[in-house]
Amino acid sequence: MDRITVTGIEAYGYHGLLPHEREQGQRFVVDVVLALDLARAAETGDLEASVHYGTLSERVADAITSDPVDLIETLALRIVRICLSYEPVQWASVTVHKPDAPIPVTFSDVAVTIERSRT
Repeated sequence: MDRITVTGIEAYGYHGLLPHEREQGQRFVVDVVLALDLARAAETGDLEASVHYGTLSERVADAITSDPVDLIETLALRIVRICLSYEPVQWASVTVHKPDAPIPVTFSDVAVTIERSRT
C-alpha cells in the first residue's frame, strides 16, 4: 500500500471531561496516515483515484471544532471514520494530540492513536 500523510492539522475545540475544557476550549492537533493504492492516480493524474488532502484537512478541522466529546479517543474515532469514507482508502491511522491537557505535571504532549481498516 502507498500512503498519504498529513501532519499537524490544528484547530480549537471544546473536548474534555472537565467543565473548563468545555467552556474555554483548547488546541488540538491531528495527524492522519492513509493507506491506499496510488498507482492509477500517479499514472493518470486522476485525483478521484487518490484523496484530496486539502479537503480531507478541512474535514478533520471541522471534526475538531464541532460537537464536543468527553474523550480524545472519541474524536480520533470520528476522524478515522472520515478518512475511511474516501473510497480508495483501505487503512487509516489518526493521532489526536492534546498538548494543553490539564495535567498537573510538566509534559510535552498527550496523544491517542486509532487505526482502522476496511474489512
